[in-house]
Amino acid sequence: MSKVLFWDVDTQYDFIMPDGKLCIPGALALLPNLARLTQTARKQAGQIQIIASMCDHEETDQEISAHPDFRDTFPPHCLRGSVGQMKVMSTEPRNPWEVSQAKLGSGTLQRHLKNHRGEIVVLKKTFDVFSNPNTEAIVQWLNPEEIYIYGVALDVCDACAIEGLLRMARPNLFLVRDAAEAIDRARGELLIDQWRQSGVHLINTDEVCHKFEGP
Repeated sequence: MSKVLFWDVDTQYDFIMPDGKLCIPGALALLPNLARLTQTARKQAGQIQIIASMCDHEETDQEISAHPDFRDTFPPHCLRGSVGQMKVMSTEPRNPWEVSQAKLGSGTLQRHLKNHRGEIVVLKKTFDVFSNPNTEAIVQWLNPEEIYIYGVALDVCDACAIEGLLRMARPNLFLVRDAAEAIDRARGELLIDQWRQSGVHLINTDEVCHKFEGP
């Protein structure tokens, strides 16, 4: 069982690419670091498990609106089956197990986790990856010693992932600071200060890659 999780938050076309439906300013510059983290995890597949979240929206989802407030509701984005929903090339999953929002029994979940040899992609319809009823059980079963979190948006979906993991009292949480970008950078910095006080460690991509691959 992998001792380390690399937690890739919503690195999807619509959030990162300039012509994406909800492109986050500055997100395009993350691509090289996202690629390095992905490659490092794959080189250390026996030690590192990639788990990724993906928005999997339909037009009828509560978050989707023709008159969005850009706080709780947003224009259509990451619609199921669209180019915008796809992961960018830097993080395109290899042999993914896509975890739908249908709750899996504990036996079924454990069989998947024991037998799957690839990356785990948790689908979600809200900001919060823990809205998928399988997420917490997956983390508990994997029981990692360290979790490295990166992706977008720092002040929305990254925040939900970090705060959910803090609620689970997971030890050794790391935010890969130069592989994450906020919609509102000032709010992002305030959140980082709060997370640091809660025990979340800040780290950069170079430090992560050197830690697992050596200099």
